[in-house]
Amino acid sequence: MRFGKIDYLNLLPFEVFIKSYPLPSSFKLFYQKKKSYPAKLNQEFIFGRIDAGFVSSITALNQKRYKFYAHNIGIVARKKVLSVIALKNQSGSDYQSDTSNALLKVLGIRGRVLIGDRALKVVLKEQKEGKKDYIDMGEFWVKKHNLPFVFGRVCIKKHREFYIKVFKKFQNSHIKIPHYILLESALKNDLSKNDILEYLKVLSYKIDTKANYGVNRFYRALRIAQIKPPKRF
Repeated sequence: MRFGKIDYLNLLPFEVFIKSYPLPSSFKLFYQKKKSYPAKLNQEFIFGRIDAGFVSSITALNQKRYKFYAHNIGIVARKKVLSVIALKNQSGSDYQSDTSNALLKVLGIRGRVLIGDRALKVVLKEQKEGKKDYIDMGEFWVKKHNLPFVFGRVCIKKHREFYIKVFKKFQNSHIKIPHYILLESALKNDLSKNDILEYLKVLSYKIDTKANYGVNRFYRALRIAQIKPPKRF
């Protein structure tokens, strides 16, 4: 059971959940090794190097081609996201994200894509300085479509029943992040504990009916723009 996880603060609640959930030691050992950025996990998943994982939501467009299951658990922005931005007066993509690079084109935004904890630091720094030389891409999408945006999604190739059981428990759990984990994460990322907690409040993990409409709207826009999902080279 080889699971890959996006190594960003946005999945800190899932990290806490995994630490407490009874899982085989082999699962946890592999889990600790297979942490990376979304675009890398997309390729790991498509090439079968992991059985399941949080991958870019654009990857789920491949589910018929590569025969996998796209779960209703993901990384959902309902108002804003803070950690996926377009830097104004710059241009370019972010090698770490297939979905966000595609979203920039779909939205017709000019800017340089920056995602993850690096983007969050820029946002928090500029908020403190009273500047905003960036566009929150999640917020831009929500304002334009009045629908949430799903940035990452759990996709499963093998051991489907096992993973569905795990994520059902995750979905129904009220997760409180222990102080020591919060402190470790704050020190590692040079952020305050409050910064992290406030950031996590803007995210949710269930792809409900409205979020699923958002997913389908995004996929439709990709097809119109002829933007292809990640595939084997």
